[in-house]
Amino acid sequence: MAFVTRFAPSPTGPLHLGHAYSAILAHDMARAKGGRFLLRMEDTDLERCRPEWDALIQEDLRWLGLTWDGPIHRQAGHIARYNARLEALEDKGLLYPCSCTRADIRAALAAPQEGVAFAVYPGTCRARGMDSRQPGDALRLNLGAALEHLADADLGFTETGPAHAGLHRVDPDQALRQIGDVVLSRKGEDIVAYFLASAFDDADQGVSHVIRGEDLFDFTPVQVILQRLFGLATPVYHHHRLIRDDQGKRLAKRDDARAIQKYRAEGATPADIRRLVGLPNP
Repeated sequence: MAFVTRFAPSPTGPLHLGHAYSAILAHDMARAKGGRFLLRMEDTDLERCRPEWDALIQEDLRWLGLTWDGPIHRQAGHIARYNARLEALEDKGLLYPCSCTRADIRAALAAPQEGVAFAVYPGTCRARGMDSRQPGDALRLNLGAALEHLADADLGFTETGPAHAGLHRVDPDQALRQIGDVVLSRKGEDIVAYFLASAFDDADQGVSHVIRGEDLFDFTPVQVILQRLFGLATPVYHHHRLIRDDQGKRLAKRDDARAIQKYRAEGATPADIRRLVGLPNP
């Protein structure tokens, strides 16, 4: 099997040291195996994503000495395709419409962040049928019904990251307690959940190894469940350490002082960036 990794930033701000670490690690792992490294823009948040950030990300990656294989995959151009595939879940009776607050639903569609657990949905709209869906309603996965559908499925995945290395299995009872009925899409705003689009793209692009920060480890069971529901392959996961600031907090895009663009402007070299994040030079 080909060794394929990807770097999948959201073009909502500049790359910082944490992004550089993740991108370099995924790139170097693929090249060491004679594999492929892909670049994907997770740009479904049309309010925050900007072409200028997209261009800067590419510029920073090239400056770091990273090259990617094939064209850049931009999720914003594939939202209709993601939504169309949800019909398979609707046919199985695993979806229901939800009209709960827009703010809660938008938050549920975003990528999880460190220290922020899934807000387990209480099931307010669970009894609604799909024929009651109104404009603006979200679609939620009925997780209990989905797990019953997968009762005989292997919900295991392999992790190679330093903190969680080994074979893991999704615990259905734990998933119900800690994940609940997640939002998959919101019609009318053309928003698709981060973890749904990511699962589809990893499968469609033949990604064999997902390299990402350890803050996303607890979110992996959601993708494994979706992969089984859609008959998709599960990649190997490698959740790496996070690059933190002097106070031990995970870097975010608001940390402009750690932006690669600023290091470049101050005369740093790609070798300096590798040294700062603890990676060897090729």
